[in-house]
Amino acid sequence: MVACLLCCVVDNRKVSLPLDLGVCVLGIYSLCATGGRSSMADDKDVLRDVWFGRIPTCFTLNQDEVTEREAEPYYLLLPRVSYLTLVTDKVKKHFLKVMKAEDVEEMWFEYEGTPLKWHYPIGVLFDLHASNTVLPWSITVHFKNFPDRDLLHCPSNSVIEAHFMSSIKEADALKHKSQVVNDMQKKDHKQLWMGLQNDKFDQFWAMNRKLMEYPTEEGGFRYIPFRIYQAMSDRPFIQKLFRPISPEGNAHTLGNLLKEMYPTAIPNDGEPKRYQVVIHGIEPLLETPLQWLSEHLSHPDNFLHICVIPTPTD
Repeated sequence: MVACLLCCVVDNRKVSLPLDLGVCVLGIYSLCATGGRSSMADDKDVLRDVWFGRIPTCFTLNQDEVTEREAEPYYLLLPRVSYLTLVTDKVKKHFLKVMKAEDVEEMWFEYEGTPLKWHYPIGVLFDLHASNTVLPWSITVHFKNFPDRDLLHCPSNSVIEAHFMSSIKEADALKHKSQVVNDMQKKDHKQLWMGLQNDKFDQFWAMNRKLMEYPTEEGGFRYIPFRIYQAMSDRPFIQKLFRPISPEGNAHTLGNLLKEMYPTAIPNDGEPKRYQVVIHGIEPLLETPLQWLSEHLSHPDNFLHICVIPTPTD
């Protein structure tokens, strides 16, 4: 079950919840299906649906943790575009109520034996590890035995901010030779970070739109910032230089990117489909222009995160 987006109201706010791919994916999937042709109003709706995507999650304390009384599970709607360590303060406070201070070390998360990398966006972690499971997503919380080989330490939000801004600068180096991000003031960088940290869509996009602009005559960015993740690989991700426009002036598509970077993700004629190519919980058509995907389905770090996962057998 690849997760999709369904708009509804939670806490008096319009959000998008993951659902089975058989359900209509609102504007995102239909716009991908039309090759990204859309009006400005449609584009804003797509950006909002991506931003407010939520994953229902159940956090449970690892059974080996020492507690003074039974720890009840904690339920949370996780923002797809954020980071685990940025949005789980309430989870930490909940479990600390039943633990002694001397039994608490750095908090970390695990899903079915796999430590979850906090520096990957939450939506990427879900799509990569849990997209074909029943919701809510069940995450185990640990306060001991930090897996140094698998995870980076995250002692404070400043570490998340540094990682986030580093990714934005790397993406702009690919898109604009760093010209846009270098022209920004320090307060502009801070606005991007505070928009993500405080879940403020308008605050973030008032500044991020500058990073999505390009000269009309060029037809797109210099290179597309992307990362392709493989569920069955020890390699972190695939990231290489790839232009949105071919030397002949044609728009490159998602299919063009995959054929060059990960050809086994695309079945040959007559072959059964072995993999799902997932971005933000949906499978865009391979004919979707890569430039449109980069502008609309990139995470706040300005990278297009693409997960390639095995097709469910059931």
